[in-house]
Amino acid sequence: MCENIWKFIGNLRCFKADCLSNGNQVASETMHGANLAVQQVCDIEVCKGIRIAEENKNAEPNSLGQLSTPYALENGGWASVFLLIGLGVICAYSSHLLGKCLDKNPKSRSYVDIGQNAFGKKGRVIAATFIYLEIFMALVSYTISLHDNFIKVFFGRNLNLSWAKLSTSQILTVMAVLVALPSLWLRDLSSISFLSSGGIIMSLLIFISVACTAIFGGVKANHKIPVLQLDKIPSISGLYIFSYAGHLVFPDLYKAMKDPSKFTKVSIVSFALVTCLYTALAFMGAKLFGPGVSSQITLSMPPHLIVTKIALWATVLTPMTKYALEFAPFAIQLEQHLPVSFSSKTKMIIRGTVGSFLLLVILTLALSLPYFEHVLSLTGSLVSFCICVILPCAFYTKICWAQISKPFIILNVTLIAFCSFLGVFGTIVSSKSLIQNLQRSIHRTGP
Repeated sequence: MCENIWKFIGNLRCFKADCLSNGNQVASETMHGANLAVQQVCDIEVCKGIRIAEENKNAEPNSLGQLSTPYALENGGWASVFLLIGLGVICAYSSHLLGKCLDKNPKSRSYVDIGQNAFGKKGRVIAATFIYLEIFMALVSYTISLHDNFIKVFFGRNLNLSWAKLSTSQILTVMAVLVALPSLWLRDLSSISFLSSGGIIMSLLIFISVACTAIFGGVKANHKIPVLQLDKIPSISGLYIFSYAGHLVFPDLYKAMKDPSKFTKVSIVSFALVTCLYTALAFMGAKLFGPGVSSQITLSMPPHLIVTKIALWATVLTPMTKYALEFAPFAIQLEQHLPVSFSSKTKMIIRGTVGSFLLLVILTLALSLPYFEHVLSLTGSLVSFCICVILPCAFYTKICWAQISKPFIILNVTLIAFCSFLGVFGTIVSSKSLIQNLQRSIHRTGP
């Protein structure tokens, strides 16, 4: 979304001496990513897959987080915008810390490398665990979004299959996931790298659609937003931080820059622009739709408007293009750890089978827990706070302990404590809400 970041991502190259590749380089949003698989790999196609996966995994959570900002502002009150802005400032600062860690050890190339430099193998395992967890939970959220928007797109239309005890939207979601499933068997992701632009286009379409609804849609922005609802802060903090989850790609950006000393400036400008976009969208959506605003802004827009139809289809199609890109880091790691004696065909079958199984698990969870705001809030609280703030502050403090002044040590410890507090309480609240909604659903469908 930010012009500067697009430019840098578009210029990324495979820097490994034994993995040089001229694979397609694509522009992608800064939000979300997974620098998971940069290790000793001599296979050109695998290296290409790693690089493309890293470059293209940043659009999804940003788009998902953007969908929920009006809902979060309406539920938290207009004063909660200071939390949104504050988290943006904190994330910009933590991205600066990652740059400092990379500057301290030039051999570090990824987020997990920084974790290993800070705390050894335990640090690498912890970082990788949170990364894989974020990927999995983000895919569940994306599939829930796919299902919810199918309901709106095909409202009033029925697809009856006598042998399937599923609603029309559930059947369509299953079909969409099955259509996307073969992409998990691809080994060279350069063939689908162009699909990464979907996240950027989706974000722009959502913002433009909401703005057009406010200007030309005949919907009056006259709803009053509550001042502050403290009891909702833990849950909406997870939604807010999820929107900023992009720190996993920053090491790659840092290494790609001709002048890494400008990394901090680029981060500040990027987070400032993204924060302005989120704030504007949040206020527009909350003022337009008030207490009735959905956890996904596309579901609240007037269905008869053309811009609504465009936004809905963009939200439906984007997840289908992202499953392979999201799964790629895990798949590449899996393939690298298989015995060398295995043939390429055998490795492809194993990674494709495992990927297909995981995608079906994700589909099952999404259809069983169709509560977008709670799952997204849980992901933000449980995972994104750690990846965006807690771990970067901890890594920097450990790596650069001798050079850090006492005020900065206090600042980092304070940020770790503050975000841990929000993360823990957000996880508890969102988990409780998720369980309550699931119990109500079971009670309604019970005998």
